[in-house]
Amino acid sequence: MPHRWLMVLLLMSSPALARWQEVLPGAQVIGGGDLRVFGFRVYTARLWSAANPLSADKPFALELTYHRDITRDELVEASVDEIKRTSPVPVSEEQISQWQAQMAQAFVDVQAGSKITGVYLPGREARFYVGEKLQHVVQDPQFAKAFFDIWLSPKTRNPELREQLLGAADH
Repeated sequence: MPHRWLMVLLLMSSPALARWQEVLPGAQVIGGGDLRVFGFRVYTARLWSAANPLSADKPFALELTYHRDITRDELVEASVDEIKRTSPVPVSEEQISQWQAQMAQAFVDVQAGSKITGVYLPGREARFYVGEKLQHVVQDPQFAKAFFDIWLSPKTRNPELREQLLGAADH
């Protein structure tokens, strides 16, 4: 009997167990593709949303399934570099420093098969899930937009992957 109450308490008090799909009911895959570097597959990306075509004012999820081992620090560093590159306006070093700290909490070291899903809630925040577990919430709408622009901005480093994610290319 005491075990049953413990389970009930754990389930009631654990939003970290919530899956990203609960935040985006009705979401379906809009598109997807692979990021390859020097011919090696780094990750497979899939873009999910209830809005198709994707709309800037509608929530979506970007799911990355990794095919290589990458450290948290490497993920943060690459993300910072791309945010700086794709941003339409310069981002201050103070802001970058704050965002680095947030990403360090949101990301983990990944291995082949690891999955990180970022959920974009326009005008509010970005939520990051590792597997099915809520890892971290960044309550900063400017960060959320800047982060997902890594993939979805016309200035992305990978325009072909962007087209595939948006469902505009065969994949």
